[in-house]
Amino acid sequence: MRRGSADQSEPRSSLENLRPEIENLAKHLRYEVAVFGKQQGWSEKVSRFHFKKNLRRIISELYVRDNCHPFKVSLLMWVQIPVWFCVSIALRNYSVGAVDSEVQEQFCSGGILCFTDLTVPDSTWILPVALGLLNLLIVEIFSFRNHELSRFQKLATILGRGMCVVMIPIAATVPSSVALYWLSSSFMGLLHNLLLLSPTFRQLCRIPKTKSCSDTPYRDIVSAFYARRFLK
Repeated sequence: MRRGSADQSEPRSSLENLRPEIENLAKHLRYEVAVFGKQQGWSEKVSRFHFKKNLRRIISELYVRDNCHPFKVSLLMWVQIPVWFCVSIALRNYSVGAVDSEVQEQFCSGGILCFTDLTVPDSTWILPVALGLLNLLIVEIFSFRNHELSRFQKLATILGRGMCVVMIPIAATVPSSVALYWLSSSFMGLLHNLLLLSPTFRQLCRIPKTKSCSDTPYRDIVSAFYARRFLK
């Protein structure tokens, strides 16, 4: 899993490194289309169509050249989401005895600390609140890493924060086995994000360095958090 995560980070870094080149090529292409369109008597709509068509072709060629198609970045997510749903449903069915009553009996005393019975929701709300806080930490780390968020990234961050809050009451209504799995999954996600920030790990996995990479990523996150929360 860790190696696969690193493989997903490599095309993401290559895409980031391509951005300045794409912006520069787009600027030149816009000028060339404007000049040629003026000579041919194209309308603004026709010029815009040819600009977008040729820009898509250029970008596709760059993706092939650097082997960093955007789909590769989201490939792992499209595998993880169905697995997450299937495991959650399986744990829920085992907890209510819909599949195997013997497994349900083991779940009744298979927990730890204050949630020994994994077949019932966590009445202490420790698991749901911990889940919400952990997911919120992941969202905030993403926002702290990017000093200048695009409009889409800002909307995604707001949506992510909202989902963190919504997940708390949901996790409080499902069996503790499901909530514990969600918490464990989020914890591994946090470790994955922190690990991919490490310059040493990125170098070992030969992940291309980008402009946004820092030699002190963890210190930068703490500084960004302090600046955003206390120096406003």
